[in-house]
Amino acid sequence: MFTQNLYSIASRAVSAAVREHLRRLCLQEFPCGTGSWNKSRFLPQTWRAWRELIPREEEAVNPGEETVEALLGLVRSPHSPWALLEDSSAEDRFLKELAIQNPLMFKDSFLYTYFRSLRVVDKQVSLVDKDLLKFVKLEELILSANRIKEVNAANLPPTLKVLELYGNKMTSMECLCAHPPPGLQHLGLGHNKLLGPMESLYVTSDHWPNLVSLDLGFNDLTDLQSMVASLRTLQYLRLLVLQGNPLALVPYYRGFTIDSLSGLCVLDDITVASSEKHQFRGLGHSGDLLAHEAQLVVTIGNVRGVLDSSILDPEPGPQGPFITYSYYVTYDFVEDEEGEGDDYGGVLAEIVRPSPSTEQLGEDILEEVIEETEDSVESGPESLSQSGELAESLASGGSAPLPRSTDSAEELAKLRPHLDPRLLPSPGTVLFSTVRKPWADVIPCGYEMQHTLKDLVPLKAFLLSGTTVTIVEEKILSWPVSVPPSPDSPLPAKKGKGEKDKKGKKEKEEKDKKGKDEPKGVKKKKELPKELRQDPPILRVLGSGLVILEPLLAGEPFVSTVCNFGVVRTLETDQLTSARTKKKKKKKKKKKKKEKGDKARNVNDGDYVPDALTVEVQIQLIQCRSTEEALRTLL
Repeated sequence: MFTQNLYSIASRAVSAAVREHLRRLCLQEFPCGTGSWNKSRFLPQTWRAWRELIPREEEAVNPGEETVEALLGLVRSPHSPWALLEDSSAEDRFLKELAIQNPLMFKDSFLYTYFRSLRVVDKQVSLVDKDLLKFVKLEELILSANRIKEVNAANLPPTLKVLELYGNKMTSMECLCAHPPPGLQHLGLGHNKLLGPMESLYVTSDHWPNLVSLDLGFNDLTDLQSMVASLRTLQYLRLLVLQGNPLALVPYYRGFTIDSLSGLCVLDDITVASSEKHQFRGLGHSGDLLAHEAQLVVTIGNVRGVLDSSILDPEPGPQGPFITYSYYVTYDFVEDEEGEGDDYGGVLAEIVRPSPSTEQLGEDILEEVIEETEDSVESGPESLSQSGELAESLASGGSAPLPRSTDSAEELAKLRPHLDPRLLPSPGTVLFSTVRKPWADVIPCGYEMQHTLKDLVPLKAFLLSGTTVTIVEEKILSWPVSVPPSPDSPLPAKKGKGEKDKKGKKEKEEKDKKGKDEPKGVKKKKELPKELRQDPPILRVLGSGLVILEPLLAGEPFVSTVCNFGVVRTLETDQLTSARTKKKKKKKKKKKKKEKGDKARNVNDGDYVPDALTVEVQIQLIQCRSTEEALRTLL
């Protein structure tokens, strides 16, 4: 019998999986098959003739038996314990009901001729065995999501029209070409591991003369020109899927494929429009001139919701330290075998090395620090006390001061152990960063970088894994060269009012002497120390998250997202920032006083809604829209 032959086949064979499925359908058990529940329907012919001679008032089954309608109701009702699962196929339902209506039909000869479609999905199958040849009318064979590495094509029924092997472990199509089914119309090999330039030799009309639909998506095919040259021989090919392969990442992929395969109707599940054929006319003849490289553009926009950390710092004394904060965004990107790999050291050094001169600090930033220091001194000891308490409350989340060194190599070596792992690139990638910007409610990064990569297989792997975007705060302490501060010494305490008055009087006399010849109304900038020495930067990760890039492989032209890292600001810190901003604006631009005052009142009135820490990120895969655009790079 069919079921008894099941165990003569290896447990991971296709035919074994089919028989196991039939066994689970319980086609020989109640309410199917034959038994006490329907035995009178299957009595020998002599018994039937004798029973028909006995007169009876009505047609009725024997006691203990069920009618066919009642038995069918048991498998059709969703509340019955014998009901089929919701995901059961139409064939399963048909076989179940047939096993009730006519169970004597279930013999090997019937089953082998009945099946025209076999679906064996995710059954751990690794062997396509010769027992499949017994299914003499099989037209569709679906073996997706299994463990098949090779297929002995001699075991495939010659009647096959559809063969699907999605999500297996096949590395080459060569095994299928030994004895391919001559009438095959659809071949699905997506999400395997097809790799190498030789694969194009196995998609010609010599092997698949009647092929109408071919799906090779999400493999590791790289040579677009060779693949398309072979596909030209398939005169009946109308549907093609190549997206998800490295070869589909080049800018001219769609146009070159459409122009080369004139009979194509659908490419990557998108209908080929007549306008597309016109736009890419002639591109198919320029394949040898086109570069085998992909181009992606990374854009990083505004950063919002950053906490103004400067309000939490104690005031600097006349001898420093002068503290500056800057903010930037990093992301990792795949390292190409040529080009960008040389920039890796420079990008990493830019992140961890201190600025070499006072010019990089920015005169305006230092002036702002000094001005804020004077403002905080005028506000009295309460301001210092409040800032000190806030600083202590957040001390556990900050970074400890790093040791000072004048040699850049030593600085880098000392700094690396203190770096957050999120500031380091993943293996095989390069870390890129935006330009450092001072704090603002909205920090405009204005960053755009084009990445050109020739090694397309690692690029595909990178897009599958995604990129990590990180918002970083960089804190730098600067000291006058004449003052050698101790690394372990605390920041200078706030000076008394008397000392401030003496200092202010002395500075006023010096200003009067130097400013006699200056025109009235012109405000002179505060003088800064001529030479400053800087400590290595203290880096703190404010937020880090993964940006999914797989849609770029699936045909999307770009990925645009706003990375949300949650709220890092609080009511208390925003009140301090608002108060400080209000005081600064009062001195510089009186017309903005009311606007900033309204903001402060909104914070105090209970309408406070904290802003989440976010950054705008977009990554675009460059795609040519015409033949002229594709050939422009050759000029």
